[in-house]
Amino acid sequence: MRRAAVAWLLAATFLLPLVPLATWAVSGQWRYPDLLPRETSGRGLALLVDPNSDVLTGLTTSLLIGAVVTVLALAVGAPAGRALGLYTFPGKRVVQFVLLAPAIVPGLAVLLGIQVFLLRYGLADTVAGVVLVHLVPTVPYVTLLMTGAFANFDVGYEQQARVLGAGPLRTFWHVTLPALRPSLAVAGFFAFLVSWSEYVLTLLVGGGTVKTLPLLLFAYVRGADLTEAAAVGMLLVVPPLLLVALLSRQLSGSPGAMVGLGRL
Repeated sequence: MRRAAVAWLLAATFLLPLVPLATWAVSGQWRYPDLLPRETSGRGLALLVDPNSDVLTGLTTSLLIGAVVTVLALAVGAPAGRALGLYTFPGKRVVQFVLLAPAIVPGLAVLLGIQVFLLRYGLADTVAGVVLVHLVPTVPYVTLLMTGAFANFDVGYEQQARVLGAGPLRTFWHVTLPALRPSLAVAGFFAFLVSWSEYVLTLLVGGGTVKTLPLLLFAYVRGADLTEAAAVGMLLVVPPLLLVALLSRQLSGSPGAMVGLGRL
């Protein structure tokens, strides 16, 4: 009972900042010093499903970019994490620094260095170019998390499987992958979250042609209609919350796990 109370208290604490945002999303008129809106309106919610608006397009583009970036970041970061977590070799510290440097150096500075490359190969103002530039901040996070996972991974299980006749692919699928599934899930979630909320890199590389939800949110915030801006903001929050709930349920195995609390 005490654990359940703590879980609900933490959930309320995490979700409390969303209450004003949700209130703005359905408000028709809310002026100072009123504590609550004088009237409600469905204008903001209607915007989210309006086929003539860019919101649905931005949502689809953001989901597509986030999913592709997550897969590519795991494909690059997991092998790099295995090499750094399991093996010692000359120049290992240099390799670690090179891999993690994009997480230390501001993304704008990194972008200025590769902007010429993107322009030369026609990747500017394209979804492919945005995906590539999103790998700059996501791969270091995935590599760092997977390095810690592999540092605590016992390769003896893989060796036992190989001795018993399993091939490399079967060993990976039935031994390595199940053992690292929680770490891969967490690393993938962070990669998606970084890509999903990225604004500056998307704006500079996409050039306004690639419209994602963060770009649309800032455009609505600069406008005068706060109801529509709040509705887009709520939409931006929903997918990460759903992923946190799904991730916590998968990792904890608890049907009551929510908002990342799992079993306390």
